[in-house]
Amino acid sequence: MSTAGSDAAVSPGRGDDTPLRRAIGPRLLVLFVIGDILGTGIYAATGQVAGKVGGALWLPFVIGFVVAILTAASYVELVTKYPKAAGAALYTQKAFKVPFLTFIIGFMVMCSGLSSASAAARAFSGDYLAEFTGFLPPTLVAILFILALAALNLRGVSESVKTNVVLTLVELTGLLVILTIGAWAVLTGDGEPSRLGEFQAEGTGYALLTSVLGATALGFFAFVGFEDSVNMAEETKDPVRMFPRAIFTGIAVTGTIYVLVALVASLLVDYRVLEDSSGPLLEVVKAGGIDFPPKLFALIALFAVTNSALINIMMASRLCYGMANERVLPRGMGRVLPRRRTPVAGIVFVSLLAIGLVSTGEIEGLGDTTAFLLLCVFAVVNIAVLVLRRDHVEHEHFRTPTALPVLGAITALILASPLSDRPADVYIRAGVLLGIGIGLWALNKMVMKVRGEAGAAPSP
Repeated sequence: MSTAGSDAAVSPGRGDDTPLRRAIGPRLLVLFVIGDILGTGIYAATGQVAGKVGGALWLPFVIGFVVAILTAASYVELVTKYPKAAGAALYTQKAFKVPFLTFIIGFMVMCSGLSSASAAARAFSGDYLAEFTGFLPPTLVAILFILALAALNLRGVSESVKTNVVLTLVELTGLLVILTIGAWAVLTGDGEPSRLGEFQAEGTGYALLTSVLGATALGFFAFVGFEDSVNMAEETKDPVRMFPRAIFTGIAVTGTIYVLVALVASLLVDYRVLEDSSGPLLEVVKAGGIDFPPKLFALIALFAVTNSALINIMMASRLCYGMANERVLPRGMGRVLPRRRTPVAGIVFVSLLAIGLVSTGEIEGLGDTTAFLLLCVFAVVNIAVLVLRRDHVEHEHFRTPTALPVLGAITALILASPLSDRPADVYIRAGVLLGIGIGLWALNKMVMKVRGEAGAAPSP
């Protein structure tokens, strides 16, 4: 659905006006979106979702799929209207023109990447790794994992979309193994179909509602990632035409896979077993009737969570670097390693925050923190779509029906609220992260005031 409007592209930010190379075609963009979404959420958080809802494990993923589609429609309208990198922070600044709010949204996106990477680190140090080693202290392994990712980041890691495609195919292979096991179980009459309608919460009404909402809020962690794809707008050949199909196709493919994987997991394994495992899909492989080597599946899973963590650490460090260059964080946080040309200060900063996160949280709490931060961001993005309807651009672009961003904002706020039965430590963790960001903002403003410098307003 299209409409007309005023500048075909947002003015580029300060500094180098050299355009990025438009090298991403439609197939690569779809695979990039799928690759961004797949990873830690489904490989590691499935057990915790089962622990909240019970055997009806598939239901939170169905609801999460609907919520993701609602918000994705808003992102598609905005990225086709303003086909520039910067994502949620750009849309927030255009809609509300409040630099502090823009900073908070950007910092929340950065922190969501860190909590996601920390959840991946916890997943890496759990049952998947235990297939290859004896007992190792999970927290120590998770910290070493973060340090290893930081070292790779400092050396310079390939950010090629084609490399991401290879990683995506490996992750998909692991999930297709699960679906094959499920198909075999159905054909041979294995599994317990009665589990699919069992709810963990006793009684009905409010307890059941909060149980399902809590499981959905955590399960939504598996769907995050599509919002990062809008940052590739300036490297996509025809973003206005390609993004609607790419984002909707990517979410449809991953959502279908997630629901099917959840059905298989519940069919073959009791939810209590899934809940107690940090490698829930490994339990499905072991319970299936197909003789697939558990160690091989564990290796695929380790690869998947490592890829997720690396992408998120890279994203967070680059966001930190960008905010320092925009002078909304202290200038020193934009320091670059001279020989490697990597953002050393940003990498060190986000890695220290990630180490703090893995030292204080488990997969469930860290995944829930990721979902909470992004649900808050998504609520603002859905509202921004409606506000920006008054800003017309000259080129045609996708226009979502007004009801979708309204429902998207409402559902995001409900899932971010205490109705979702979220533990208090999630709110505390998110509050501490935001407190650190606000402290850096205030310090930067104070230093700039003393030096008599003018802050750079966020790019429009």
